[in-house]
Amino acid sequence: MRLRALASSTLPLALCMAGAAHAQSCPAVNAPLQGAPIAAPLPVFPADNWWNTDISGAPVDANSANFINFIGAARRLHPDFGGEADLGSQEVYGFPYIVVNGAQAKLPVTFDYWDESDGVNMSNGQGVPFYPIPSQVTSQQHWMEGGAPGSIDQRDDNDRHILIVDCTNRTLYELYNAWYSNSQQRWYAGSGAFFDLQSNARRPESWTSADAAGLAIFPGLVRYDEAANPNVAEIGHAFRVTVRTSNGHVYPASHTAGGTSGALPMGARLRLKKNVNGTDPATRTTDPVARKIFRAMQTYGLIVADNGSDMYISGTFDVRWNNGALNPAFNGLQASDFEVVQLGWKPVAGPSLSIDDASVSEGDAGTKVLRFTVRLSAAATSNVTVSFATSNGTALAGSDYVAANGSLTFAPGQTTRTFDVAINGDLAREANETFQVALSNPNGATLADATALGTILTDDGPRTGGPGQKTPVPPTPKTAPNAPSKPIRMGEHRYTRYPERTTRGE
Repeated sequence: MRLRALASSTLPLALCMAGAAHAQSCPAVNAPLQGAPIAAPLPVFPADNWWNTDISGAPVDANSANFINFIGAARRLHPDFGGEADLGSQEVYGFPYIVVNGAQAKLPVTFDYWDESDGVNMSNGQGVPFYPIPSQVTSQQHWMEGGAPGSIDQRDDNDRHILIVDCTNRTLYELYNAWYSNSQQRWYAGSGAFFDLQSNARRPESWTSADAAGLAIFPGLVRYDEAANPNVAEIGHAFRVTVRTSNGHVYPASHTAGGTSGALPMGARLRLKKNVNGTDPATRTTDPVARKIFRAMQTYGLIVADNGSDMYISGTFDVRWNNGALNPAFNGLQASDFEVVQLGWKPVAGPSLSIDDASVSEGDAGTKVLRFTVRLSAAATSNVTVSFATSNGTALAGSDYVAANGSLTFAPGQTTRTFDVAINGDLAREANETFQVALSNPNGATLADATALGTILTDDGPRTGGPGQKTPVPPTPKTAPNAPSKPIRMGEHRYTRYPERTTRGE
């Protein structure tokens, strides 16, 4: 069975109401919220995730002009989000999303593309209880894409996505082309995907998700609680964009949904230019909400995630959107105002930190020093700082060693720093003992190897030679982390998902 482990953290993902001065905790069990703002901490996923990467300085692809011409240089942008199609209508624009408590009951889903979906027993292709779908999605409108309740089969009319955020565990569940059968009391969907919002793990190569590119949908949506919230100075992530046809895929995408020569691949990034004929295109509108969205397009860009209408920008369903202002503002931008970032571009990795294991004989009395070395993979041009702290293993603070914590600073040019832990000597006969040291809170670098093992070598064993000679005990070797298990594939996927289609917009 291939089930991705849920995040171990039990800290709630803060839910800040737009314009409110206080944070709202996770909803009560069996009391899910439709469209509850997900505002802090921002952004969704780690800060170095591809959705949250600053691409303002990334190189332009050599074929950028050709890609833009394939789309159509004069093609106008369109906000593919809003409120109800008509006042009181069941039909909606944009993606509804749901926020649930971590105790929400999990349900099985039967998938068309089970071999690329999460929550599936890979030995028989059957879904297992995995997706926290509230009962409201089945019977009430506006809880899933399209607007109709899940028990109404509209899979041939639109994509019928369901997006669910578990704010207790900070995880995300997404379903594509979903429908609930009242007669069978069961959910069906084209595919489903699970994402840990605290991890940068990608889908396995060639796997889809609930989106054609194999990416998560929710983090790429224009959200009202960001764009229209005056307390959010800027939006810190890229947006999902569709194009009418595609050709292969590049990082960060994992799935191909077309092979049209000359078209952009899934995962391609577009960036709004900062200068077009001497002016900033983001300033063509005076609407503050639209301008904030356009600024994010200049810093974080757009990621091609599905086949659909060209230059349609995805966002959330929210009755507070003012499409009377957004539509003309978006229409003021066209494809030629954008450039394609170098395909597959990744930011240059900065220096990383690691810590070495260390060992020392304890001695019969007094204290000895156990010195740990922290290494920076490459010299930085500015200060790098990191915190450290010890924790007990078989060795106990106070009796075997003196607990230590603090911080280290690497000045420009420095690549190693050390700190000492005091070890208490004794005459007790005992085995080797260990404790751990963990690095945290890096600034100016990432953590490559954040833990070390401190080994206190016994020197109280039986003597084997003359006076003063003791049997040497080798240090305890550092244990490499376990390699992640690989999913079991039950045959090659033989379907082409996401045919080139037109996305309905407002």
